[in-house]
Amino acid sequence: MRYWRDGKPLSVNTSQDVLDMLKHFGGVNPRSIYGSINIYKDLSNRFILEDPANIAYASPIWDIDGELNEWKGVINVARIIVDELERLGIIKSVFIKWSSEGAHVHVHERCFSSEILSKHNPLDVAYSLVDLALERCREKILDVISKYNSIKVENEIDLKRVFTAPLSLHRRRNLCCVCFEPDEIDSFEIEWANPDSFKHNTEWRIYVEGDEAASEAIKMVGRYKGWLSTSNNTHIRTAVSVTVQKTLGASVEADLKGGKIGRFQVMGLLQAARYYLLTDDLERAKSFGLNRAIFYAWAKKHVREIASRRLLKGRGVKAILNLLQEAKWLFK
Repeated sequence: MRYWRDGKPLSVNTSQDVLDMLKHFGGVNPRSIYGSINIYKDLSNRFILEDPANIAYASPIWDIDGELNEWKGVINVARIIVDELERLGIIKSVFIKWSSEGAHVHVHERCFSSEILSKHNPLDVAYSLVDLALERCREKILDVISKYNSIKVENEIDLKRVFTAPLSLHRRRNLCCVCFEPDEIDSFEIEWANPDSFKHNTEWRIYVEGDEAASEAIKMVGRYKGWLSTSNNTHIRTAVSVTVQKTLGASVEADLKGGKIGRFQVMGLLQAARYYLLTDDLERAKSFGLNRAIFYAWAKKHVREIASRRLLKGRGVKAILNLLQEAKWLFK
C-alpha cells in the first residue's frame, strides 16, 4: 500500500506512526516496510509526487541482488562500490544495508549541499552518481559475479522507486534489514539480520557534504533519463550481470518509451490489469501497476477470495479491454 483512502501518500515521522499504520492495515497482515528514495517538500496528495520540483532530496542507491546462499559474493560487490565511493570523496556519507536477499549501498541523501541541488534536481544527482560508479566498477564487479549464478547490480533510480526500510522484516524470509558502516563490511555475517538478535548500526544517519562527486557525475552521465520531458525517449537502465554481458554484449538494458512498448510498460500494464479485474478500481490499479512487488504481496493474501467473487460477476476480457482504453497514462 502506498496511499491512504483519501489519496494522501503514506508517510512516517515518528515511531508511533509506524505502529498506527500497522494497526490500520492489520487486515492484510503487513510485514515489510518500504520507503521512497525521494524526500518530498509536500505530501498533501499523490499527484504532487510526480512534480520534479517537489523533490527535496534523493538517495543514490546501488541495488545488488543475489540469492541468500551467495551472500558473500553480494558483500564483495558492495565492497567494490564502497571503494569507488571512497575515491570519489564521499565515504563518510556511505552506509550499506543488508536487505536479506542482496544489499543496497547508500549515499545519505543530504550529502549534497543546497547550492548544488539548486542547480540540479536531486534525482538527477542520484541517478548520475549511481551510473558513474557502476561504469567505473564494471570490470571489477563482473570479475566477482562471474563466480556466482544469481548476482546482479542495477541502477534502479527512478521517480517512484522504493527500497526496504531499515529494520523492516523481509517479505518472505525470517530476516530483517540491517545497516552497517563501510569499515564493518569485512566482518558482516548473515546472523546480523536475525530478528531475535540483530546487529544494526544507527550511525547510518551521519553524513558529510560532498558536492565534487555530484558535479563530476552530472558532467559525465547527465540527467536522469526517465523524465517525461526528456527529448530522448529511450529510458536507459544500467545493469551489471553476467547474463546481460553475454546476451546483450553491452552495458545497458533499454526500456523504450513511445513507438515500441518496453518491458516496464508491459509489466506495469499486466499488474494493473490483474488488480483492476480483482477490484474494479482503476486509480488503485495504476498504483499497483507501477509497483508490481506490492501487488504480489497483496495478491498472495487475497487473490483467491476476490477472484472467485469477480468471476461470478462475469468480469474477464471486457474488463481488460476497458483498462487498456484507460491506461494511456502508462505510455506517456
